[in-house]
This record gives sequence, structure tokens and C-alpha cells, in this order.
Amino acid sequence: MRYTQLGRTGLKVSRLTLGTMNFGPFTNEPDSHSLMDTALDAGVNYFDTANVYGQSAGKGRTEEIIGTWFAQGGERRDKVVLATKVYGNMTADGEPVWPNHDRLSALNIRRAVEGSLKRLQTDYIDIYQFHHIDRHTPIEEIWQAVDVLVQQGKILYAGSSNFPGYKIAQANEVAARRGSYGLVSEQCLYNLAVRDAETEVIPASQEYGVGVIPWSPLHGGLLGGALKKQEGARRSGGRAAAELAKPEVRAQVQAYEDLLDKHGLEPGEVALAWLLTRPGITAPIVGPRTAEQLDSALRAVELELSPELLDSLDEIFPGPGPSPESFAW
Repeated sequence: MRYTQLGRTGLKVSRLTLGTMNFGPFTNEPDSHSLMDTALDAGVNYFDTANVYGQSAGKGRTEEIIGTWFAQGGERRDKVVLATKVYGNMTADGEPVWPNHDRLSALNIRRAVEGSLKRLQTDYIDIYQFHHIDRHTPIEEIWQAVDVLVQQGKILYAGSSNFPGYKIAQANEVAARRGSYGLVSEQCLYNLAVRDAETEVIPASQEYGVGVIPWSPLHGGLLGGALKKQEGARRSGGRAAAELAKPEVRAQVQAYEDLLDKHGLEPGEVALAWLLTRPGITAPIVGPRTAEQLDSALRAVELELSPELLDSLDEIFPGPGPSPESFAW
């Protein structure tokens, strides 16, 4: 495994982030434990989750599965850089949300941290992430709550998810005025097919020393050999199927798969390897449901893409270009 610093911090993390969103609703507890063991044995030390993960298995279920894995000992907790998130309510789907039981008020942040610590069976969270911007809570209040938690030893760093570039800048400027450390990571949608983050989010993150953690690196399976799977026994579903119904997208994906077939490369592994070549990128999130999917992601870390192949990928999936020239003179 290869490692890098998380943004401007002294924290060293693996070039892959183990996403756990499938643990509970799609991968049962024993298999989830096995995947975490395999990832850790391979050197993956950066694990990501969220308090609301669990879906059909119940909100919080994913954190509980990670907690029972930590409880097995063997230095599991000490070896893992653990990231979780706060924002969404923990009320069962369909039930009314009680006031102050979601978003980023100091009250809900305090409540949410305690709940996550209990489910995760740990006494601290390495990176506590805001799952979305909160338009109703002043950033000063958020940093006040974070500073208290840092002083209590319950969290070490703060990160963001789905923040626009201006909010990353605003959050870190307010933090600097307060003497707070500010955001150290940003999780954003970023992959070969969706490169909007290159316009503002990634430049802002680089400017402020914020590590970028891309989610959906395969764009819901679209970049993981979706056409081949349609032709074979498996069918693409969800986002991939909806996107492939668009003729222009299908043509792009066909060109992508044809290019990689010519080079004897697997589409999903190339999509991950491409992200690892991008400026400012720390570690894309992979969310395996099976051991085979995790093995494929691990191979991507060692995959070297030639300059010629990178140019060909840019021709198929062109980015927006440098900012601000891409939208200005």
C-alpha cells in the first residue's frame, strides 16, 4: 500500500479509503468484518462511515458493525484512521424529525458525537466530517462545538463533505480567525465522468491544505465495465443503467471500454488509478460489497497509467479546464 499526508496535517493515510456504506444493508456483519480485516492486512488504514449509514438495516447499523469489529481487538482501532459524519437525522424513515436532531447546531453535533462513539465502541473519532453544508447554523457556532470536542479528546480533526469551494474557503477563514485548525478534508463527487470539482472545490482545497477524498469513483458502476456487464450475465442497475440510456453517455462509455480493452486493462481499476494521478487527491473512497471488488481496488493502487493513456482518457472524458480560465478569459 502507498501512503500520503492528509492535506496539511501530519496524519498519514492510505491512498485508498475503505467506504463502509454497504455494510449492513448489502453486506452482512461477518462478511463486513472479513472485508475490514482484508483491507487492514493490505495496508488500508483509512476507514470512512457516517452516522446515518445502514439504510434498510437501520440508521447507525454500519457504525455498529465497525464497532463490533473494533471490539475484537488485535490493535484494530489503533491502526485505523476513522472518519464518520454528522448532519442527517437518526430518526427511522417515515417518522417525524424532532427539532435539533439533525444538521450542525452545537446541540446536535454534541448529541451525534456521543451516539457515534457508542456505536463505534471507541472513545475518539479521528476525522469528524460535516456531511453537508448547514445554511441555518453560523460557522462560528460549528467551530465552537468542534473546538470543545477536540479539547475533550473526542475528535482530532474536522472535515467536510459535499461543500462548494466558497464554503471550504469560508469555513477555514472563520476557523483561522478563531484560532481553530479548520477543515482538513473534503469528500466530493469526482470521477472521470463527473469532473465539476476541478472548477472550484479542488482548487479551494489545495489552497487551504485540505485533502480531497473523492466518492463514487466508478460513478455508480458506470466506469466499472458497465457495458460488458450488460452484455454478460449481470445487468447494470441504478445510476449506471440510467446514464447508459443516454446515447451520448453510452458512446463515451463504449469508447472508454474499447480503449482499455485494447490495452488489456480493467475499467474499474483504471478509473481508480486515474484519480490517484490527479492533483490534490488524497484517497478515493471504495465501497466493496465483496472480496473480489476489494481485491480489484487494491490492484488499482499499483497500476501505472502512461501519459498517452491519460491523454486518451481526457479526450473521452474532457474536464472543464483550468479555473478560472474555463469560464472566463
